[in-house]
Amino acid sequence: MRQRIHSESGTAGTALVEFAIVAPFLLLLLAGVLDYGMALSTASAVASAARAGVQYGASSVANSGDTAGIQAAAANAAPDVKNLTVSSVQSCQCSGGGAVSCAGSCANGKIVVYVVVTARATSPAIFNYSGLGFTGATSTQASARAQ
Repeated sequence: MRQRIHSESGTAGTALVEFAIVAPFLLLLLAGVLDYGMALSTASAVASAARAGVQYGASSVANSGDTAGIQAAAANAAPDVKNLTVSSVQSCQCSGGGAVSCAGSCANGKIVVYVVVTARATSPAIFNYSGLGFTGATSTQASARAQ
């Protein structure tokens, strides 16, 4: 019996070269997916923080002006977000819809108090995407009427 040895000249190591060419693109794609996932997680936590802050502020008219309490409630809702900043604004309207100072009065009756909480944070990125305009910054605003 004869043994046949199959040797295709020029193809030995082709798969290794192809992998060496494709691997950086696959790693870049993986890094993009990870960055997107981290940004999505941060955005979700920031939204939760804004909702928690506005929930605290809307629980009473007195709490709607308690900026420190609103910030603490928001920070407690997102403990894993390191660079979270929270701001709140109290606004007042007459029951008919006209804006009024919260210390003022309305001719037609009751003053309605609203609280608006804005939460901001930046998600850390694995790569710098300077050409794409991706900064990782996320901001969420929540508002509610104080009870």
